[in-house]
Amino acid sequence: MAERANQSPHHPDVAAKLDQLFPGGTGFFLAYDQGFEHGPKDFHGDNADPDYILQIAANGHYQGVVLHHGTADKYYPPYQSKVPLLLKLNGKTSLHNDEPLSLAVASVADAVELGAAAVGYTVYVGSEHEPQMLAEFGRIIHDAHAAGLPVFGWMYPRGAAVANPTDPETIAYAARVGLEVGADVVKTYYPGSPEKLAEVVTLAGRTKVVIAGGTRQDPAAFLEQAKLILDAGAAGVAVGRNVWQSDDPDAVSRQLAALRGPALPGPVPADSDQPGGEQPAA
Repeated sequence: MAERANQSPHHPDVAAKLDQLFPGGTGFFLAYDQGFEHGPKDFHGDNADPDYILQIAANGHYQGVVLHHGTADKYYPPYQSKVPLLLKLNGKTSLHNDEPLSLAVASVADAVELGAAAVGYTVYVGSEHEPQMLAEFGRIIHDAHAAGLPVFGWMYPRGAAVANPTDPETIAYAARVGLEVGADVVKTYYPGSPEKLAEVVTLAGRTKVVIAGGTRQDPAAFLEQAKLILDAGAAGVAVGRNVWQSDDPDAVSRQLAALRGPALPGPVPADSDQPGGEQPAA
């Protein structure tokens, strides 16, 4: 897979961090922002514990872990040397059924203080509140780049004006908006086929495309889709439930990491009593 050129030469620190987050052009990110966005329905047993998730991330060869500010502040410090942090700056609950609006609950300054490697922000492309989110996102991009941090845009088609959020053309439009507004990486939905995803990647230009892992699937089906995603030219996958809801998160992580090829730093321990073995003291 050809490695895409990184971002504008006006932001060399951002480009250097992107190289670290996408070694060889590919990155896998463990997402754990669902507690804010979805509520308790996604959690069962151990996966409600952020330490459990961070241990999976640290030992699973992930290029980053996605957390909201409160979770990162309370749980991330012992893992700072083990896995990079992508700090999610905005969010909304699932309790409202009206037009989606997600505004900042954390700042670029918070990300810098926590030692984050990048920041993320959701824009619901097609919502009647889209202009408000895009305006805030533009300011965040400016501030993050000034601080030398890459920006991930969760570019999700959603709202009354969006007839089908997974329509390939609509997804491509959302990815293009991410490029145009200045995101370094866009995270969006899988458009249904590798051919359609290749069109999304083309429309995103030099902005990298990462695909959302989505709801839990059979592990073999998820891993096959991840391979198709990379083969279509996307830069990676941001996966949560397909890993930490699985019966064996370490095994799924090992198989996912293997898709990146021989550039891995080493094997994931296979004899742990729990994901990653003993947890560090908080």
